[in-house]
Amino acid sequence: MKYIFLTAAAFAVCIAAGFLLTKLIWRNANLSRKKLVLRSILLAMAAAIAVTGSYLSVYYHADPECETCLISSDSVNVEEIRSGYFFDGKGTEQALIFYPGAKVDTKAYAPLMYEIAENGTDCFLIKMPAHMAVLGINKAEAVMNEYSYDSWYLSGHSLGGTAASLFAVNHPEKVDGLILLASYPTKEISDSIGLLSVYGENDGCLEKEVYEENKKFWPSDSAEYVIEGGNHADFGLYGAQRGDGQAEITPEEQIRETADQILTFTGN
Repeated sequence: MKYIFLTAAAFAVCIAAGFLLTKLIWRNANLSRKKLVLRSILLAMAAAIAVTGSYLSVYYHADPECETCLISSDSVNVEEIRSGYFFDGKGTEQALIFYPGAKVDTKAYAPLMYEIAENGTDCFLIKMPAHMAVLGINKAEAVMNEYSYDSWYLSGHSLGGTAASLFAVNHPEKVDGLILLASYPTKEISDSIGLLSVYGENDGCLEKEVYEENKKFWPSDSAEYVIEGGNHADFGLYGAQRGDGQAEITPEEQIRETADQILTFTGN
């Protein structure tokens, strides 16, 4: 959630700075108060947009080996679609839609998606505007409207999980299960939806107090799994994340263990 606050704070600071700068520039100019206010607003908004855009353009890039998981094989057909990437494995009855973490390259989660698809649950890895899932909360709906499965599971990492949970809150009839990776919901989840929460033992980014407090929003059918030695970043392959704890297992081990838990939850 901190990325939302940082973005909002940057935007607010830029607006204030823009007004101050405009006042200093034009205080002696022969302008009416109305024109001065208008120019102040325009300059402040331009500064805010520029700085916010610059902030959002910096993100964690996927490790090069993720590219190999975007290549089709005998067991998984990988296709780039309008919404992101479709991992079509041996499964035909259920599918998982995945929202990436904030400011993380979409491709970083390709290894996890490939592992899940290869073992029975097809996956849709969603590309988000500016790598921020909160800007594309309803992206899952387009996938659900285009493809046909008996069961739909929605998942996401960190802020992506929070965004996924908001979609589930607004569309409980469309979601059979919600899988949160190092994440938590901010509104009450319908009891018609099952929930699986997975996080790493050494996670240094997950706000544990908020996580525990927000368990009040979990549905009655909920389960929690802690990956021993795991951390926050290693649900994907994008390197170390600022503020995270040190993992005691490899990213590949954390991805494999996460996939096993998801596959069990989805009935594979």
